[in-house]
Amino acid sequence: MGNRLSKIYTRTGDDGTTGLGDGTRTAKDSARVTAYGTVDEANSCLGLLLAAELPDDVRDLLTAIQHQLFDLGGELCIPGHAAIHDADVDRLEARLDHYNDDLPPLKDFILPGGGEAAARCHVARTVVRRAERDAVTLSRHEAVRPQAIRYLNRLSDLLFVLARVLARASGHGEVLWRHERRGG
Repeated sequence: MGNRLSKIYTRTGDDGTTGLGDGTRTAKDSARVTAYGTVDEANSCLGLLLAAELPDDVRDLLTAIQHQLFDLGGELCIPGHAAIHDADVDRLEARLDHYNDDLPPLKDFILPGGGEAAARCHVARTVVRRAERDAVTLSRHEAVRPQAIRYLNRLSDLLFVLARVLARASGHGEVLWRHERRGG
């Protein structure tokens, strides 16, 4: 196990820099810090989702994903580190296919909503999408393993499907976008 924090504040970041996992320092607004910070934010959104009523299988899946997102944050925080692998992306795809198989085909766009758990899942999905964009931005300047970006892409897709599952399971149903509506 790594170092334990006995003191939360160190004052080393008061100059606008932060330490990376390899010991180097970088600006707190660098593309790398933004990328792993948004992954952390996505993980917090999953924590909020886990505070809602969920089917046990979804709860177990999201808990496992939280651990992987923590690993992914570490990968982005330590230049050259590898924590997410092709098998992790494959597992997400398998879960995505499993949950999507029982859903009716999409004929309309879905608005975020459909009950508390589904709405929280949609928030998590959008933050994961932003984490993906931030990782892509980082990859334009520094090396980012493609598995990290693919993982975030599949995870946002999985969260979309899970939001549909949760909306249906709650009895609220999916909120469909009405493209032919009259004024508000």
